[in-house]
Amino acid sequence: MMNPQWLHTFVAIAELGSFTRAADRLGLTQAAVSQHVRHLEGELGTLILRRPRQLELTPAGTMFLAYCNEIEQADNRLKVRLSDADACSGEFSLITPGSVGLALYPILLSMQQGNRNLTIRHRFAPDREALEAVLQKEYELGLVTLKPDDARIAAQPFAEEPLELVIPAGEKVESWADLHRMGFIDHPDGQGMATRLLSRHFPSNPGIRTVPRHGYINQIGQMLEPVARGLGFTVIPRYAREAFPQPEAIKVLACGSPVVDTLWLIHRSEWPLSSRARCVIDHLKQHLPAIA
Repeated sequence: MMNPQWLHTFVAIAELGSFTRAADRLGLTQAAVSQHVRHLEGELGTLILRRPRQLELTPAGTMFLAYCNEIEQADNRLKVRLSDADACSGEFSLITPGSVGLALYPILLSMQQGNRNLTIRHRFAPDREALEAVLQKEYELGLVTLKPDDARIAAQPFAEEPLELVIPAGEKVESWADLHRMGFIDHPDGQGMATRLLSRHFPSNPGIRTVPRHGYINQIGQMLEPVARGLGFTVIPRYAREAFPQPEAIKVLACGSPVVDTLWLIHRSEWPLSSRARCVIDHLKQHLPAIA
């Protein structure tokens, strides 16, 4: 049987297209990575064509990569079957957008308190990073706002989340001029969210870029702090607003028909979900606050 480390090295090279990046991912020297490939090619023939700026798998390399993936899938299936004996122990890993993450994380912690053998690893990240983390097998499950178009990813609807226009509690908005006077508190997805939502309430508006920007913050838990202090308005997902600890200092302005994002639960399509993952997801769905 071939050394499993050689297989891991070959897969990393195939995925990253570089001996150097593969060495960085695996925590090896580039010389060790090259040695692993030499061992494999000594048994199987040429697997990788080295070009000045690009690596290319030979037909034998492509077949060997498929073999490596089959071995990994078999290993994962074994781990899943072995873990079915206790669905509430071991590590559960989830990567989500920050807004819904604010709602999910306390639920996960409460579940962990009741199951001390369960370990929760939860990270906040935008769609692109969440998809990449699941593809790279860094996280078993992820949530994204756009359904991936990738055969390697299985996706199913998990929850829905409306966008909300949030203003200081003492303000009134009767026209676009009121928003212009208040100013916009921006965030990484702010202008896109504002454009989508405000077109419903102000269909002839000149665009969010015409509104003075009175602040920018990339921490989801702090986005409403400047709004609460009367420094401007913002547009954020509802779960982020519901997690804000000063609800009396802000208010939500109705904007006609809602703009609702579907949150998609994703995982590698070739992996069966572990009983632990199914248990945690069922728990989250039962306890996640419903969207009215």
